[in-house]
Amino acid sequence: MSPRRVLQIVGTAELVTLVLMLMNVVTVHLPDVSRVLGPVHGLAYTATVITAILVMERRHRVWLLALIPGIGGLLAARAAADRGLTG
Repeated sequence: MSPRRVLQIVGTAELVTLVLMLMNVVTVHLPDVSRVLGPVHGLAYTATVITAILVMERRHRVWLLALIPGIGGLLAARAAADRGLTG
């Protein structure tokens, strides 16, 4: 599996957990859901940044994009693809 694909998967997990947390807060606000999704989102965000740092290959734009909460992982995956960092 290419590093760009891994970054795409982790970035998608980060975005999905953020959307689920926000939907929970806006609608029913179940504390148990927040208690589970908070750490999962934090781990996904951290994994996104670490994966982007490992993929960047001296291109700072890739990991700087990964620092943007929510969509940063997907933006970093796109930037990695634009730079040819596919394998």
